[in-house]
Amino acid sequence: MKKHLFFVLSFMLPIIATAQNPARDYTNAVLWQQKSGEYRALCFQAYNFARLSLKEALWTDTSKKPKCVIVDIDETVLDNSAFQGHEIKKGLSYTPEDWTEWTNLAQADTVPGALSFLKFAAAKNIETFYVSNRDEKDYAATLKNLQQFGFPFADDAHLIVAKGTSNKEPRRLKVAETHHILMLCGDNLSDFSNIFYREGKNTFDEVNTSQALFGTKFIVLPNPMYGDWEKPLYQGEKLSDKDKAKQRLERLKSY
Repeated sequence: MKKHLFFVLSFMLPIIATAQNPARDYTNAVLWQQKSGEYRALCFQAYNFARLSLKEALWTDTSKKPKCVIVDIDETVLDNSAFQGHEIKKGLSYTPEDWTEWTNLAQADTVPGALSFLKFAAAKNIETFYVSNRDEKDYAATLKNLQQFGFPFADDAHLIVAKGTSNKEPRRLKVAETHHILMLCGDNLSDFSNIFYREGKNTFDEVNTSQALFGTKFIVLPNPMYGDWEKPLYQGEKLSDKDKAKQRLERLKSY
């Protein structure tokens, strides 16, 4: 009987641990990005639309400034799902120390379609600015990661990381002083404009208002793993992963 009970408990403990570990509910999201053909198809679709829209923008552009596109880095041109998988296997959602370790490796793969699109843009004399919320300490490794794949304009003049703020608007405005921005690519609405996360505004309403820009000036890449969209779900400060998991469950639409 004791042997039988030991066998049952040995089988059940991993299941119980998984059910009680809030980080585990990211597993499907990470696996979808790593393993599904649908993820790759959506990335190719986004960058195919980007190519068509860029051609059209060139026909109508009358600006005398040099032309450019602005792209985010994480889940827009570089795939960090291996980092997310690492955190899940440790029973975590995210730790800054692990993120620094990951970025220092410079091993993030490319997002499908990204490199081809940016090379196409470069062939049309369109520069790329990489506007990222990675920290300054990630700068050298990020540049190395981009350069090893041959991303165009991966240099000090075109890589712009966060310096004390995650707000990208001032950095976009700085680029706009010298260049005409034809297109922005990102996985997060804040990669395009601050209007989507203005306090007191409904994100859905802002997206509806800007619907004509998506697929033309704004190119959105799929990211099921994380994003600003999740922040409004939570109420309270210094929430644990368990608290966040409980609130996510409470926010689900059901019937």
